[in-house]
Amino acid sequence: MADDALISQIKVGMDVQQVLQILGTPSTTSTVGNRTFYYISQTVRRRFQFQELTVVDQKVLVIYFNKGFKVERIAHYGLQDGVIFDFISRTTATGGEEQSFVRNLFRGVTRFNPLGS
Repeated sequence: MADDALISQIKVGMDVQQVLQILGTPSTTSTVGNRTFYYISQTVRRRFQFQELTVVDQKVLVIYFNKGFKVERIAHYGLQDGVIFDFISRTTATGGEEQSFVRNLFRGVTRFNPLGS
């Protein structure tokens, strides 16, 4: 992620090109309308070789653009805010219900009728 000196140059009303010139390409963008840029930095650690990586620190700079693609708002989030980004699929968990394979499998088993009626 960019250092504080660069981040402080971003001001409300700047256009997308100015932001890109100062901060570079974002880590990811919003999936709807590309009107939000996310600059993400994570620190991960692994206690033992066979364990999974654990996120120990996260900083997210979010730049929101209006319909005219001018900076509308700037926000900073951290690990304490409770959202860990998935860099593989570039998605975050949403409040909606997620259908799992196992759940659908059991739903199909409970609907099975060997007599056909």
